[in-house]
Amino acid sequence: MQGIGARACPRRVLMIAPTSFFADYGCHVRIYEQARGLIARGHDVLLCTYHSGRDVPGLPIVRTPALPWRRRIEIGASWHRLLLDLLLLGTAWQTARRRRPDVIHAFLHEGALIGTPISRLLGVPLLADLQGSLSSEVMEHGTFPPGHQVIGVLRRLESWADRQPARLLANTHHTARWLVEDFGLAPAQVRVVPDVVDIERFAPGRLSAEERQCRRQALGIPHDGFLLVYVGLLAPYQGVDMLLHSFAKVTEQMDAYLLVMGFPHMQKYQHKAGALGIGRRVIFTGPVSYFELPEWLALGDAAVSLKLSQTEGNVKLLNYMAMGLPVVALDTPVGREYLGDAGVFIPQGDGQALAEVVCRLASMPAERWALGQRLRQRAVSGFRLSRAVESIEAVYAEVCSAPLAVL
Repeated sequence: MQGIGARACPRRVLMIAPTSFFADYGCHVRIYEQARGLIARGHDVLLCTYHSGRDVPGLPIVRTPALPWRRRIEIGASWHRLLLDLLLLGTAWQTARRRRPDVIHAFLHEGALIGTPISRLLGVPLLADLQGSLSSEVMEHGTFPPGHQVIGVLRRLESWADRQPARLLANTHHTARWLVEDFGLAPAQVRVVPDVVDIERFAPGRLSAEERQCRRQALGIPHDGFLLVYVGLLAPYQGVDMLLHSFAKVTEQMDAYLLVMGFPHMQKYQHKAGALGIGRRVIFTGPVSYFELPEWLALGDAAVSLKLSQTEGNVKLLNYMAMGLPVVALDTPVGREYLGDAGVFIPQGDGQALAEVVCRLASMPAERWALGQRLRQRAVSGFRLSRAVESIEAVYAEVCSAPLAVL
């Protein structure tokens, strides 16, 4: 466990996660790492979540009753989630009555909505851990277009939900500013608890040179082939379509390969790669366990993220950074906050710029190494789990010593 200072007063913490925890992508990584860090510090943490997903060692979980017709992992918005959230409300209420937590730590806006009545009825302080804007994410994911009346309803609901918790935990300074400036929240209500990376699990040198070469060869990558890696959900808002189109331009100029790790819609993107003539140069792995991800990332020469969202976090960037990989990313506020001046940024929607940057990095191994070293140091100094846990403990101390606000 990464070193943490003096222990805070242990708390009974009820976490509420309206998602199919655990699945191998960013939101779940944030939940898991926070819970893991708090448990290591002596806090009694219990997580309430949907029936689907998988258990992880060391984290007690209470799940909702199963929906016989809906057993898959829930990703994105759907009408089924309304029923799942109602079931989660009932499960969390029963658990809270039995457990009598000191604090309710809810994730996402849906978690804040579920936690609000429980907080009020039991007189337990509520924290909401936010990783972006609910209304903006619905637009960015393509669920509803900008200007749709549902977006206006969601924005009003989001504004109300933001005002119920005792504190809001924002994953970036950009999110914190947006909460204050766009939604008019009091700065004192908002705390920044950054996304984190396990700098011991995600570290250079996870594979020996011989192991690395053997695994690359098994994937069909030549000894001198350049390998770009991507991990994350496979969806348009993650920039996967742009990535494939741009990579096709890269392969016209050099011997390059792309390792795509993630789900869902893998077959859709395999067909797309084939139609672009790069089927044999793009390797799709399907889902990769978060706990095995470092060994996969160690195969790469550089990493990429083209996430389009202007508000959501982007935890994969921290995984790339900790592995010492140079990172190509869209120029967004969140990307700048994570990568600083060591990132390689391209303008939104500029596929040609992406191809040019990748070709340049491929031809300059010394520059790749230097960028990777700077990003590794940035991850170590700014995104350690210990810093996030200490920030959360400080907020717990604030809200547990103060009377519950009546709004």
